[in-house]
Amino acid sequence: MEVIEKMMTISNLSTPCFILKEEELKKSIYGFKTALDTKFPNSIIGYSVKTNSLPYCLKIAKDNGCYAEVVSYHEYRLALTCGFPKNHIIYNGPMKSKDTFLDVLKHKGIVNIESFREIEWLKELSCNEIYKVGIRLNIDISKISPLDENHKEDDSRFGFSADSADFKNAIQQISEYGNVRLVGLHIHRTSKTRSVDFYKNTLTYALSVINKYNLNIEYIDLGGGYFGEMPGKPTYADYVDAFYDVLKHSNNNYKIIVEPGNAIVASAFDYICTVIDVKHHNDKNVVTTDGTRNDVDPLFHKTDYFKSFIYKKSSEKCQYKQLVGGLTCLETDRLFVLEKGETTLCLGDKIVFNRVGAYTLCLTPLFIHYFPVIYVKRGDEYCVVREEWTEKDFIMKSKY
Repeated sequence: MEVIEKMMTISNLSTPCFILKEEELKKSIYGFKTALDTKFPNSIIGYSVKTNSLPYCLKIAKDNGCYAEVVSYHEYRLALTCGFPKNHIIYNGPMKSKDTFLDVLKHKGIVNIESFREIEWLKELSCNEIYKVGIRLNIDISKISPLDENHKEDDSRFGFSADSADFKNAIQQISEYGNVRLVGLHIHRTSKTRSVDFYKNTLTYALSVINKYNLNIEYIDLGGGYFGEMPGKPTYADYVDAFYDVLKHSNNNYKIIVEPGNAIVASAFDYICTVIDVKHHNDKNVVTTDGTRNDVDPLFHKTDYFKSFIYKKSSEKCQYKQLVGGLTCLETDRLFVLEKGETTLCLGDKIVFNRVGAYTLCLTPLFIHYFPVIYVKRGDEYCVVREEWTEKDFIMKSKY
């Protein structure tokens, strides 16, 4: 994979743009891996492709020892294109295709069965080899860890429920294949709190299910949902210690798999936009930027951001509130409000949004402004790793 374009400085970057801080991403991967190695030396980190599927990020993850955690046949093929070997794939989710499902199994990758149709597909495998699979267990947070629920009845639509007959039926059907061994349990859920206790509770529940059904499990895949490196929040080591506190009483030497997305990639990305207009209306300044909320908050649920400012010249305090908005024609494209007394934003000033690497690039719509340019930062210099999309990219697959 080739890094394109010459090196630049921050003053001549095109905006809006994303900035990938390469060393920050490597540091996060290394930090989680180091924490795991203290208690679980055979652990695996699966890079969550859905969280940020930028090919350059996949290359960094691969080169730093991660597997690719994919949840569709498109993501599987992307991971292969970016250089992941087939035996370094973790295949989850309901959007598997039969051919890719079988391909990963035949090449000794990790497959966690999500649906009954996948169990049917197992009959396509050769009877002359032994294949290993995992299965996803349904995690009902309201029952298993109620203090971590997002709302009442915080159950899940994924995995097989041990509270109904589904889990029992699924493992029974798998056991009927003489050439397939059930060796893994996938227990991913993201809780509202991302607390350490949540992982203790889900692991305890997983062990109870393993014991109830006398499963011969080799690995437990805890999925994602962790905090990254943030002051006052659980660290990678805190999570790993929680895993160990539960599993140290077990007689089994389980391999641990984690699938961090937000925890390793969020802090590695910044987003920069420039002030392009300032108006005054109803006792406030209305500041328009060339960025958009679609890029930094595509689900429109944030109320504020980690952010900083690069002022072109002014340090004057503003006598009014400042409503900062984006480039689109949507009234809802409002990024944040600066209260009276903050520094006045003027034409050419830049706003830097921090910690925006998770579920942003992959959810940004092709609405009014196409995908922005992405730079990788090395030291104080930058180079392009994805060019801004143009109308030529937009119509590439269209007939007209």
